[in-house]
Parts: sequence; structure tokens; C-alpha cells
Amino acid sequence: MKELDPLLHSQLRLAVMSILMSLESAEFTYLRDKTESTAGNLSVQLDKLEKAGYITVTKSFVGRKPCTSCKVTAIGRVAFGEYVETIKTYLGY
Repeated sequence: MKELDPLLHSQLRLAVMSILMSLESAEFTYLRDKTESTAGNLSVQLDKLEKAGYITVTKSFVGRKPCTSCKVTAIGRVAFGEYVETIKTYLGY
């Protein structure tokens, strides 16, 4: 049986990827609120996903406020799809 991607098997990283898969992009505050995580923990997990090439993180300003936006990459979409298919094999689907 194929092994699960350890990067995606983390609860918070999986939650972030699941949210981003259905959106064009999402702001940091939206992800923080939806995952009910702390800003520090979310920041660390986003950094891991970005370093793996699964997401892109864009920092900008809206007016005078900083805005961090995240988006799934093509590599991330493939990795997530493979993760879901692997889970299905574990479940017998």
C-alpha cells in the first residue's frame, strides 16, 4: 500500500490544503479563523507547505494593513489528489 504524504498528514496542513483546494486563494486571517489555529502555528505550517511547493504565499498591503494571501500550486493540487486517492485505498474505495 502506498504511504501517506507526511507533509499533508498533519491535521492543520491538511485543513489548510482542503480549504485552499476549493478557493482561488485565501487570506491568512481567513485560514486562521477557519482552522481555529494560532497565528504562530499557522504561519509555521504555511511555511512548510510553501517550501514543499504546495502553496504560494503572497504578502502585500491593503491600504496600510499587511495582507498575506495563500494559493495552491499545480504541484500542491497533484499532491493533494494523490493523498486523497491513497486514503481511499486505505478505506477500501
